[in-house]
Amino acid sequence: MLPVHATPFRSIPLRAMKDWQLTEESFNLFLSWLSLDRDAAGRKYEDIRRRVIFMLECRGCTDAEDAADEAINRFIRRLPELMETYKGDPYPYILVVARNIQHEREKKQVVPLPENINELRADQVDEFEQLVQDCLDKCLGQLDTKNRDLLLDYYLNDKQEKIDFRKRLARQLGIALNALRIRVHRIRSTVHACMDDCLGTDIPAEME
Repeated sequence: MLPVHATPFRSIPLRAMKDWQLTEESFNLFLSWLSLDRDAAGRKYEDIRRRVIFMLECRGCTDAEDAADEAINRFIRRLPELMETYKGDPYPYILVVARNIQHEREKKQVVPLPENINELRADQVDEFEQLVQDCLDKCLGQLDTKNRDLLLDYYLNDKQEKIDFRKRLARQLGIALNALRIRVHRIRSTVHACMDDCLGTDIPAEME
């Protein structure tokens, strides 16, 4: 499992997307849908965002944070119509949206997600979520312990805390920060190739 860093709600930024503005009201609705406990909702939000960023970067996305934010915003925009029908962790659905955004930005042909969420059956979402987790476990499991721990540690924390942590991590390893980035990039590329091989032909057609 990926490490989870609890972030207080007051530090969660409101992010905008094209043709739609994320409001505090809509974001609060999303949080309350995730959990009635405010702190737990904030942790779930950050966990979802971090997992989506990690998966996108493993698949070679160069602007994973922005794509993840836009995908979450698209989900929040549709949440009022989804609340009664969508159950469970929104991560797999948001990840599919994020991958579509990645393809759009790379100007690759992509089949749009169904406009009606009911066209994505719960078993398809559950199947994809399990597939993603199984592939990630498999690909991380192929790394030696040192590289696996380095890759996961690299994604701890957010913003300035993340920057400061990576500087400390580089000092602990006795290498320059740029050398750390290169090392992690090589490890991530290995996971990227493995994830492509694992997920490439097994994603349900309805979710592409």
